[in-house]
Amino acid sequence: MLAVQGSKRRLCIGYRAKEQVVPARTIELIHPLPLDVDPSTRLGVFPWTFNEQDLEQASPGCRDWGETWVLLLESSETADLASFAELACGSDAVINKAACWLALHRDQDFFRWKQGLVQARPASEIRSRRAERCVQLKAEQRNQRWFQVLKARQPVVFNMLDPLHQGWIKSMQELVGEGVEGVQLDAQLSQSLKTARVDATSRDLRLLLIQLGQWDEHRPASIAGTPWSNGFSEKLLLEARQLLEQCDAPHPGDETRLDLTAQACVTIDDAETTDIDDAIALERRQDGTERLWIHIADPGRLITAGSPLDLEARRRGSSLYLTRGNLPMFPAELSTGPFSLRTGQRNAAWSTWVDLDQHGGISDFGIVRSWVTPRYRLTYDDADELIDFAPPEEADLSDLHKLLERRRGWRTDQGALQMELPEGRIRCRDGDLSVQITEPGASRMMVAEAMILAGAVAARFGSTHNLALPYRSQLPADLPSAVELEQLPDGAVRFAAIKRCLSRGLMGTQPSAHFSLGLNAYAQATSPIRRYGDLVVQRQIAAVINSETPLSEESMQDLIESFDSAVREGLTIAREDQRHWQQVWFERHQSDQWPVDFLRWLRPQDRLGLVRLDDLAMDVAAECPQGSVPGEALMLKVDQVDSQCDQLRLIALAA
Repeated sequence: MLAVQGSKRRLCIGYRAKEQVVPARTIELIHPLPLDVDPSTRLGVFPWTFNEQDLEQASPGCRDWGETWVLLLESSETADLASFAELACGSDAVINKAACWLALHRDQDFFRWKQGLVQARPASEIRSRRAERCVQLKAEQRNQRWFQVLKARQPVVFNMLDPLHQGWIKSMQELVGEGVEGVQLDAQLSQSLKTARVDATSRDLRLLLIQLGQWDEHRPASIAGTPWSNGFSEKLLLEARQLLEQCDAPHPGDETRLDLTAQACVTIDDAETTDIDDAIALERRQDGTERLWIHIADPGRLITAGSPLDLEARRRGSSLYLTRGNLPMFPAELSTGPFSLRTGQRNAAWSTWVDLDQHGGISDFGIVRSWVTPRYRLTYDDADELIDFAPPEEADLSDLHKLLERRRGWRTDQGALQMELPEGRIRCRDGDLSVQITEPGASRMMVAEAMILAGAVAARFGSTHNLALPYRSQLPADLPSAVELEQLPDGAVRFAAIKRCLSRGLMGTQPSAHFSLGLNAYAQATSPIRRYGDLVVQRQIAAVINSETPLSEESMQDLIESFDSAVREGLTIAREDQRHWQQVWFERHQSDQWPVDFLRWLRPQDRLGLVRLDDLAMDVAAECPQGSVPGEALMLKVDQVDSQCDQLRLIALAA
């Protein structure tokens, strides 16, 4: 001992005489120093001339340890250190006492050491301690395996993990799936994540799960906790199967439907589309005039308001279109089956007929429930050919195109904005990543105009009957002057200048003008299989036609709020999904460069601008040269991209 410091002592400890200050209560006297001997500065010198090897050899063996335990247990007595050394080692020499003291203070089960006395533990306590130690050892081994998993960050087989770790994986999946920050994780899991330097945030845990192969890296995080995350329940699928069985049976109102099955209507869609909800036809009347017919699927014939499937559709708001496939609003067996306008079959429909005047305005219209049988199913490419070549035996499509071009011209005269451009979208089918570019061909523009016309008729019907509908509107915008626009290159650059001035679309229960469509009133009504609001429009119109009581304005407002929030949620998911797959696409093309046109500044202070990438038919954000002007040609390259971490940095350089 070197000094006394209150309740502590400064000592030289061990063979290297390491100085250390320890509490006095922790110091135990093993053997007193002879009175005629000066204090030693360390172990290994006189009078403590033994070394570590000597101590090891003086330690009692297993047999001696066991025999000593039996003797003390049978006598039910305690022994001091000297007596214990005598029993265990046959000597109470200082080296034997030191060896026994060390052995007693190791992790051993046979004896208790308390206040300088040794007591044998009962056999039951020894078994309990050994069992506890075994549990601790397994826990340590389990924790070590978990740390190795976290350290390696490599895919693991879930079923090969310890049940505890499987539970941890599930709890992290739930946290990431719910997307809720601050959720409490198991204390052990939290500590292990902290040790592995993983923040317990939804984003970091998602990345960890991806690395461990326990999360689909391409699954949008925002889809978690939404109706699209788990598909349709078995109860809903059972209801869908029951409706399938009943679809050919008579339903209320079937007897009053107008039979238009002899009419030569056609459906026009993308080749991969399986849920067909619209068809068009031309009626040549005896007085020489032409009447447009727009037929829309009628899922309301089978789906009743308030039914489980109807409520689920309301929760979804719309079908969700993702890079790897579509998640429908209704079960696929319904949306692609009796809800669709199937070629060659009699289908229930809502049919809108419209007479246009010589300028393209609506001179007369009507809305009826009907039966239709589409004669052909055309792709847009097929329809484009029929419009271009206009064969005499198939002249209807070309004449329909002319009628709808007249209508399009009328809307343009009313101020409608026509800003058609090729649109690109990343697609992934069976692992094959590609860019699908949709060109604004004649048939696409014709079908789009027909659907806008049907929406205008639905809104006029609603306005005429003072009917609450989910009307779509858009406030007027203060656009750049004609002179300013003429100075910009036509196409994407000019459209970008216009779009930045437009306000977000609105939805309300009263008809109101839609600026960019050039309409006084508009209500989407042509996709009831894919948009819940369109089904609501059909039901309100049906209530008027059937002399029933439609929903009040207040009830309609509540209904709009319920499904519109779901629609916006779906848009958020779709945008995140497309952004992610853009990142994946750029990861696979990191060494490429592309010519782009500068459109406009997004954040000039950060040199962040919007550029048009024609090869993908997309507008993307990129760091651009200071002073870039709309229409300037630049060259785009990837600076940094990591799709797992949601990172993409593009740089556009002077060409």
